[in-house]
Amino acid sequence: MLSWFPRLVALVLMALAGPLLAADYAEVTDDGKGAVATVQPLATAAAMEAYAQGGNAVDAAVAAALTLGVVDGHNSGIGGGLFALIHWADGTVEAVDGREMAPGKAHRDMYVKEGEYRPALSKRGPLAVGIPGSIAAFDYLLKKGGQQSFARHLNRAADLAENGFPIDGIFARRLQRHAEDLAEFPGTAAIFLDAQGQPWPAGHSLQQKDLATTYRAIAEQGTEYFYGGGFAKAVGDWMMQHGGLITREDFSGYELLIRDPVVSEYRGYTVYGFPPPSSGGVHIAQMLNMLEGFELDELSEVDRYHLLAEVMKLAFADRAHWLGDPAFADVPKGLISEAYARTLRERISLQNSADVSGHSTPPQSREELFGKHTTHIATADKDGNWVAITTTVNTNFGSKVVVPGTGVILNNQMDDFSAQPGEPNAYGLVGAEANSIAPGKRPLSSMSPTLLTRKGKPVLTLGAAGGPTIITQVLQTMVNSIDLDMSLGDAVGMTRVHHQWRPDHLFVEKTMAAPVRDGLKAKGHHLRTLGDYGSTQAIGLDEKGEFISVAEPRLRERNRLE
Repeated sequence: MLSWFPRLVALVLMALAGPLLAADYAEVTDDGKGAVATVQPLATAAAMEAYAQGGNAVDAAVAAALTLGVVDGHNSGIGGGLFALIHWADGTVEAVDGREMAPGKAHRDMYVKEGEYRPALSKRGPLAVGIPGSIAAFDYLLKKGGQQSFARHLNRAADLAENGFPIDGIFARRLQRHAEDLAEFPGTAAIFLDAQGQPWPAGHSLQQKDLATTYRAIAEQGTEYFYGGGFAKAVGDWMMQHGGLITREDFSGYELLIRDPVVSEYRGYTVYGFPPPSSGGVHIAQMLNMLEGFELDELSEVDRYHLLAEVMKLAFADRAHWLGDPAFADVPKGLISEAYARTLRERISLQNSADVSGHSTPPQSREELFGKHTTHIATADKDGNWVAITTTVNTNFGSKVVVPGTGVILNNQMDDFSAQPGEPNAYGLVGAEANSIAPGKRPLSSMSPTLLTRKGKPVLTLGAAGGPTIITQVLQTMVNSIDLDMSLGDAVGMTRVHHQWRPDHLFVEKTMAAPVRDGLKAKGHHLRTLGDYGSTQAIGLDEKGEFISVAEPRLRERNRLE
């Protein structure tokens, strides 16, 4: 096995020389005892180094996540939050909720100024930020099941932040796209723009010394530095000076929650999903329940995509009405009941696209409720630790805010609330009262870390990035693998569709064949073409029980240096 330094050198040279190989995103250790899949080769290398030094899948996942906060900061970092679904070596499955929380002074009209709703305020700037939960989640995971210290992983990632790394094509294009917004905030512009205010190009060695300092301070002083110490004070002071609501006390009051996963069955597999405030676990189970009444492998390609679109519409209509933080909203368990799926299935025609006017009502919608308590990383080891972590700062570069001296990109997860009933968020999703803003509340999320077992043994872990398409990416990967008997790589790479009820469009990839498009149009679907979208990571087992690690194949084309 390559040591850490030669591996890092090799990857840096490859990044400078040209396109990165897909295998560098997903790897299995030489001894076959560990596997990892991420969206960035340097993060995968960090996970592999953790394995090489005696770490397990938990160590590998945290090492990758902290590294992504350095090299993939437009997507994720310690200024955001996460959902982690873990199958521990003892066979238990746990859902760790490190989702952001609304500040104590948040209120439902915080984006209404002079009587007018101003949606930009929830997307950019101080009012867009929720209290981050990733640091608390990493600390919990390592203390419970890691082999290495949190400080070790923080210091490794700090070294990379301080020494710099070559910006890849994806990062460079994100900088170019958002340069004007980044320039609004001096702490952000000082990192990501040059002296003339221009975004750094691909290949530039990006050094983030303030981020390194923050990582090392957490390593030395513990999570208290983040949740109440120097970092919390810096953010609280900046917010007070710039019209934000977050205080140092909000950080001190952050609460990590351990939840019971959503559990369902599909064609002989037990499916573990993440519970509310994730909508992914509920609606993946709901859609799988509907699909189980059909023989998908016997359908034509047109009929199969049509069926997927129909179950997506029904699920997303329910999402808009019912889903929210279960501490504040009544989220019915009946959404994942087989009886409810049967009633929804009766509304599906294989001949025509149905007009779904609104949500449906599951049985015992007020009695049986869920408990009141974006990038994806997949790791697994032979001891039985399988980890699915979806972590994000929400949209590219989150709120665009870096408080000077911290180096940390702060999230804009407040946009995931229904800021005003019926008003769409950055992804076009609408919501209702269940997802309204309240102090201490966690916004609804599409993040969908998922684990599958068969006969009690873990066989697949997967998740995705890409806003609401996360849910449908995970669904389709499972259908392609289980129903169509595709290899895991082909299952992830298969052409995708996405429907989220509103707007009433079936989004399709440009790779979809013309006859399939025509067939879907003939059934009444309103098609919109997207470029390749999303990013799925998965780890499974081959017929010999050996790890298969798969990272999003679309990344290779997306990351071409221009």
